[in-house]
Amino acid sequence: MKALVTGSAGFIGSHVARCLVEDGFEVVALDDLSGGYLDNVPAGAKWIQGSVTDYPHLEKIFREEQFDYVYHLAAYAAEGLSHFIRRYNYTNNLIGSVNLINLSVLHNVKCFVFTSSIAVYGRNQVPMTEDMTPLSEDPYGISKYAVELDLKSAHHQFGLNYIIFRPHNVYGEHQNIGDKYRNVIGIFMSQILRGEPLTIFGDGEQVRAFSYIDDVAPIIARSVWNRKAYGEIFNIGADQPYTINELARLVSQVMGVELNVKYLKPRNEVVTAYASHEKLRKYFEIPHPVPLEIGLARMAEWVERVGVRRTKEFTNIEIPQGLPEGW
Repeated sequence: MKALVTGSAGFIGSHVARCLVEDGFEVVALDDLSGGYLDNVPAGAKWIQGSVTDYPHLEKIFREEQFDYVYHLAAYAAEGLSHFIRRYNYTNNLIGSVNLINLSVLHNVKCFVFTSSIAVYGRNQVPMTEDMTPLSEDPYGISKYAVELDLKSAHHQFGLNYIIFRPHNVYGEHQNIGDKYRNVIGIFMSQILRGEPLTIFGDGEQVRAFSYIDDVAPIIARSVWNRKAYGEIFNIGADQPYTINELARLVSQVMGVELNVKYLKPRNEVVTAYASHEKLRKYFEIPHPVPLEIGLARMAEWVERVGVRRTKEFTNIEIPQGLPEGW
């Protein structure tokens, strides 16, 4: 079996690609390196640099490789920043996805696996369940939901099989800790390495459930073998919610430093976001989740080994009005 994994030099994509290689797949790893690192790509995968927005390049890859499966994980996942980079967000996260869907139909891909986000739900819908009507509040969530709808349409019109996962607050090794716009755990660990206080928007009582990568990536990678999952949408991630204040204490603890927090002005964000995973358990065998303290310790060990990685400064802010403090 041959699989394309987009975003394979990034965080979740690199782990999904690794799982597929370990399971004997022939893997083509595609990434534009805008937020990932080449050493994240697993040994045994065929590396191709490129963007999902480059349709002629994608067309050539599909024609030459003839994929059985497509795992689409490439995205610029800075949810809060998406308000201020609307064109960039929709070009990368929506148009890029549609390029892949078109080519998957044209080349008879057996199943298209898409990582969406619980950002599609919006606020005041907890615990989030797959039967709820999405009420996305930011362009990132809107783009993800639009792709979900397009996959459903492509299935009805052309018979393209798909599986959609809505992960949330995933953390672990290979995460881009140099991007100040996303991944609060990575931001905290990066700030600690630089000797800076942990910055928290508002009072820190926002609630999230943080999901260790090994609880997420293997299920996504192996989902194509479960025919009952075709055409379905699944929340995937941790059950136990924590406040950002609690998270800051735990990150400081595993990295062996005193808690030092700087509170910033609140930003426009969903305050409480965590999901139900009952549907996922009905379709897949779910391993016992890695406790947050253990997952953070594993990530901290990796972070201290690789250090603060240099990342490209995002300078293409389209709407500067109302940009949150510290950005």
